[in-house]
Amino acid sequence: MFCNQCGTQVRPGDSVCPKCGKAANWPATGFAQTRLERHLHTLAILWMVVGALFLIPSVVLMVLGSVVHVAVPGTEQLARTLGPVVLYLLGSSLLIVAAGGICVGWGLMQHRPWARVTALILGVLALFHPPFGTALGIYTLWVLFGDDQGVQYRSMARAA
Repeated sequence: MFCNQCGTQVRPGDSVCPKCGKAANWPATGFAQTRLERHLHTLAILWMVVGALFLIPSVVLMVLGSVVHVAVPGTEQLARTLGPVVLYLLGSSLLIVAAGGICVGWGLMQHRPWARVTALILGVLALFHPPFGTALGIYTLWVLFGDDQGVQYRSMARAA
């Protein structure tokens, strides 16, 4: 490093320039963040957003399941019986996916030990839902898989 006033070389530990005595205002040296540290918060938010987006069709399907018997003619007894059941099952499955996404996002944000494995599982399953699920799945695998990402995540979980 060099003094900004006189140009004299200054040792890294010095607080003033040895030649002119100007107080050192050297830029603080930062520390290098790993890929996991840089992207984990973003990944957690994305999982919570996806979970919240899955809540919308879940609620719509469950509401439709409760009122579908009004729209089906009375002569179609099988449709009046199975329609609400099918809609409730679809809505419930989407509700489970939504809860999983929100829980994984929260767990990643809090550095919970179980969240990494659960996010990896959901990330693999998300690969089959193009285009956004595929992108989220690839991003999840990219952030959480790596040479030593598991070790880093465990150390972050212990520190939290």
